[in-house]
Amino acid sequence: MWIRFTAVLELLPAALDAQLERDSGLDHFEYSVLVMLSEAEGRRLRMTHLATATHGKIARLSRVVTRLENRGYVTRRPCATDKRVTYAVLTASGVEKLAEAAPAHVQFVREKIIDPLTSAEVTQLGVIADKLLEALDAKRTTLRARHGEEIDRPPL
Repeated sequence: MWIRFTAVLELLPAALDAQLERDSGLDHFEYSVLVMLSEAEGRRLRMTHLATATHGKIARLSRVVTRLENRGYVTRRPCATDKRVTYAVLTASGVEKLAEAAPAHVQFVREKIIDPLTSAEVTQLGVIADKLLEALDAKRTTLRARHGEEIDRPPL
């Protein structure tokens, strides 16, 4: 079971990257950044929260946000009340790019992850994912960061 599970963990990110690059010119991490920002209140998140929500280190996120800025999909804005804080903000072009990329990506995920499973297996996969998240992230910092909640982030 472990060998098969690790094979899925290895194959899935490469498959997601390949599909997104082919269909939209984004990699999966860039797509995830756009998704997280699109779901956030005001379409913006603190860079530290965005790093946590995307499971990335702040240095990697900073490079990706710079690439997305250069393409016009994201801007950085300083916090008006705390100069130490920088927000990543999704632009109108970023919203358009996400809307362009999402249909093919959703179809790919359905074909590769959802459709091969029965309805009961999809439900079971959700239960299993919740249990694994609890074991790996008991404080749910990843999910809380997606909504801009204050989190205690360990130093990187």
